Amino acid sequence: MNALKNKVQLIGNAGSDPEIKTFEGGKKLARFTLATNESYTNEKGEKITDTQWHTLTAWGKTAAIIEKYVTRGKELAIEGKLTHRSYNDTNGEKRYITEVVVSDVLLFGK
Repeated sequence: MNALKNKVQLIGNAGSDPEIKTFEGGKKLARFTLATNESYTNEKGEKITDTQWHTLTAWGKTAAIIEKYVTRGKELAIEGKLTHRSYNDTNGEKRYITEVVVSDVLLFGK
């Protein structure tokens, strides 16, 4: 059961082109959003689509793959872990971030 601890799997479309940062030594960071959609029919028979937005980050080789192949609208599957962190903004207010740190990516389509 250890493999099931804090594991996130999502299939969706990139909501933005990845923002890439390269640090000293060549280590890369990719940050972008992913939209996942769920559709259902309400009691009136209308089709409703619910879109959820996820903030993703990736490091190293995974970030390099994302930099090379992922663009806005690209369909992909990711696997990673859910993380929470906080920081103080320029006004001194505490801000909270929830994001998925991507460990694997699978690209769909052309």
